[in-house]
Amino acid sequence: MRRAHWSARPHSARAARIAVPLAIALVVGVVLGLKLIGGPGSLSLSAQGAGACATPSTATSATPSTAASTTPSTAASATSSATAAASPTVAASTTAAAGTTQAVSATRLSLRHRRHPHPTASPTVSATATTTASATPTTSAVATPCPSVTPSATATAPVAAANVSCDIIVPADPLSAAGLATAYQLTGAGGMSAAASGCTTANSANLGAFVQATILDPATGALSVYSPLVITQGTAPAAAPVVPALPANAVVTIDFGFNGTNLTQVGATPAALQQGNCADNLNGSLFGQVSFCNGAAFFQAVATAEAAGLLTVPALGVSPKTGQPCPTTRSFTMIDQDQSDNVTTTYLLTATGQTAQFNPANVAALPAATTIVNGSDNKLLAAFLDPTLGCAPFTAPDLSQAGAAGPSQALNEIQAQAQAAPVALVPENDEMTLVNNAFSADKTNLYRSNVGQPAISAANDAASSPANYCQNMANIQTAFLNANQALLATGASPVPAVGTNLLTFLANRELMSFTNLNCANFGLTNPVTVTLDANGVATAATFNTTQQTATNPGATAAPPTTPATTPATAPPVRGHRIGRHHHGLMNPSGA
Repeated sequence: MRRAHWSARPHSARAARIAVPLAIALVVGVVLGLKLIGGPGSLSLSAQGAGACATPSTATSATPSTAASTTPSTAASATSSATAAASPTVAASTTAAAGTTQAVSATRLSLRHRRHPHPTASPTVSATATTTASATPTTSAVATPCPSVTPSATATAPVAAANVSCDIIVPADPLSAAGLATAYQLTGAGGMSAAASGCTTANSANLGAFVQATILDPATGALSVYSPLVITQGTAPAAAPVVPALPANAVVTIDFGFNGTNLTQVGATPAALQQGNCADNLNGSLFGQVSFCNGAAFFQAVATAEAAGLLTVPALGVSPKTGQPCPTTRSFTMIDQDQSDNVTTTYLLTATGQTAQFNPANVAALPAATTIVNGSDNKLLAAFLDPTLGCAPFTAPDLSQAGAAGPSQALNEIQAQAQAAPVALVPENDEMTLVNNAFSADKTNLYRSNVGQPAISAANDAASSPANYCQNMANIQTAFLNANQALLATGASPVPAVGTNLLTFLANRELMSFTNLNCANFGLTNPVTVTLDANGVATAATFNTTQQTATNPGATAAPPTTPATTPATAPPVRGHRIGRHHHGLMNPSGA
């Protein structure tokens, strides 16, 4: 839920998820501003937030290399529990009057840049009165403002304000120790500079990119994690990255997370992406916020280590507060519109816009630095849901933190392989797996292979086909939230701008996911109703726990949404998904 961005995780785009294209006002041919609506909040990028401290790079940018699509792995699925997400500060904006009940279309915990309609849902009857509890808002991971260098430091850069896409430069030999310790560079897409596009670490709340590696020793089955550093192109790290000591023949997977809409991998050398077995698209259709390197091979190696008895994954355990098994990223009790996405990485950000790995040495050396994070489902589970339920995420030694235990997206997927039926797998109606707003089995399978999930089959379609995924989310998650209202209301909200506590946050997240997945196309009715205050924050929720049965299982994705108008001055973006602007407010989990 990554994201103070619980990309609602706040994540081409679904008509239901994006329903309304981005509005761009053109004055004298220049974009003066862009208001991104994603449910209960609005997001604006200022010149300062768009990288006031970034120095435009004069280096020649590498030619973007399109990752060749690989045959989806059918290796045994592996799931992992994730970490908690801090939510970026988002200005709440809504037309709903205080106390009104309204359905909000926003699905990601990390308010991502996508515009969503605010459909009014027919009020549903709550089986149980909603319990509302105020929780102390989590600290927003907002970059410290950079010193003003011009009198107009608060002026908005037109192009940066409208931009939702960035490139990330992947170093040579990314799976090696040297590659992991080489900083990734964040910059503008289509040749735009980091400063002009807003693709800077200082603007991490809106366009921050994060990288996370999980490492397997094939000889012993030992797992470890590492957080490669991301810097703004043209800057230097605030502290040199730790060079990890990798075991012989280490098998490494690298996961990418983004707080914007579209992140495109670009190789620092012509062979970099091939060396890393990297994938961010299928035939030019980007996943969007996330991408991977060597995921399929890693999970195959994990399955081999488990079969050989070298790797034993910790049991899920039982919540001492609910008496039920602890949830995983494949549990219908906590999934959303785009499950299994984004990472748990945390970086340190200085006032000058430089970043450093988060570890004790750097915290001590950079006492004024703030922390920045990627809103993700993994963070929602590990940092908010697990602690509230008395559960613990799967962790391993973090080589970037002197061996301290740490979670990762891949670890969550590994542990999630123990999820009891029904198992939630990335569905074809996940916006990140659509191709031109249509279902794509190939793209869904490519995504699944990189997070250790099995390819689409009749067996797993029984739970995770588009219609059945919606049905299980509506029936199982609603019942879970309703039964545990009092407990969940004691938990802190990952994104205070979405819900006042963990209960109202999760309720609003489910409501938005139902809309963004077009679940109504399958004859289902949204089972959640939320009450919003004057700022558009969910303060209460009611749940209709009547079990529903999906109809029209053959329904396809929604028709294409009219693409957002692009300023004439903005360069084309390779692989940009039409209309996909949501991963932000849409994802209440920030994930």
